[in-house]
Formats: sequence, structure tokens, C-alpha cells
Amino acid sequence: MPDATDRRILRQLLADPDLGNAELASRAGVTPASLWRRLEKLRQTGVIRATESRIDWRKLGYEVQVSLRFTLDKTHPRAFDEFQAAARRVPEVTEIQTFLGSVDLRLSVIARDMAHWQQIYRESILTLPHVSDSDALMLVSNIKDRQELPL
Repeated sequence: MPDATDRRILRQLLADPDLGNAELASRAGVTPASLWRRLEKLRQTGVIRATESRIDWRKLGYEVQVSLRFTLDKTHPRAFDEFQAAARRVPEVTEIQTFLGSVDLRLSVIARDMAHWQQIYRESILTLPHVSDSDALMLVSNIKDRQELPL
């Protein structure tokens, strides 16, 4: 389990992932050598899985973001595998999640505009296999889009 110093490092890293190690060490109240050792330990234990870039799709011209929820026809033994394989082939699908409950899967889909969304929906989404029900939620705004430690 991370200790208080590790949690301080993680909070600072989440607040500003672009910080250099010297600044991150200063803000977390540790020496650069200690920071390096602690970051390595956090990576080795899987607490830090990756350092990633987050893309603002709207700034790249993708104005429409849709969350699609699906319930599959589970009478087909390979329904999940076949649905997921087909969904992975849709370039505009940015995320695929599975759930327990009334919703089986959720896809995040981006489109340049409504005409592009209609094309994706008709040509790619409606052709996904084994769908018994679906629901689309169009993103209006992000109120909170950030990971924070519950500490």
C-alpha cells in the first residue's frame, strides 16, 4: 500500500502529469533520488500502470461524442466476443467497456459532426452483431473529467 509520501507524489502527478521530476520532487517534498525510487516502486507494483496522453477530440475536429449502451442477445454463445471484435474495427470507437447488470457493453464514439455521426451509426453501429437493445447518450458537456485520489 502506498504511504503518505507516495500519495503526495501521486496527487501531484495527477494534478500536473507534465511536471519534470525535479519539480515533482519539490512539490511532493522529497529529493529527486527518493522520487525516482518511489516512482519505480509504484510502477513495479502496478500502482502506476502507464503515463498517457489525453486527447481533446473537439480540438481535432470531432465535435460529436456519443456514449452507446448495448444489451446483447446472449442466446448466442459467442455474442460478446463477436460484438467486441466488430466494435474494435470501427475507427471512431475510442472506448469499449463491459458491465454486469442490464447493460452489457458501452462504447464511446466520436464524430466530426451530425452528418458524420449518422454515417457511422448507419454503416457501423447498426451492423454490430447480436444487439438486442441499445441506447445512445450524446455528450453535451464534461462537468468533471479528471482522476483524483480519494484521500
